[in-house]
Amino acid sequence: MNKGNILKGVVVSDKMDKTVIVTVSRFIKHPLYGKFYKVNKKYKAHDQENKYKIGDKVEIVETRPISKDKRFKVV
Repeated sequence: MNKGNILKGVVVSDKMDKTVIVTVSRFIKHPLYGKFYKVNKKYKAHDQENKYKIGDKVEIVETRPISKDKRFKVV
């Protein structure tokens, strides 16, 4: 089994070769006021076979650095 953080998100770009950009949404509780709000973060993930397209729901797992800013791969 892969070790590392597992995140769920949606593919928002597949223009690069063997790479997809995945947006992960999380709800955060404000430390002082207690209100929950949504935070979106984009991650570059390795997609070996170029099979994921825009709109696909995917799971990404943390792995060793593959390039300068690619630290995840699609499961």
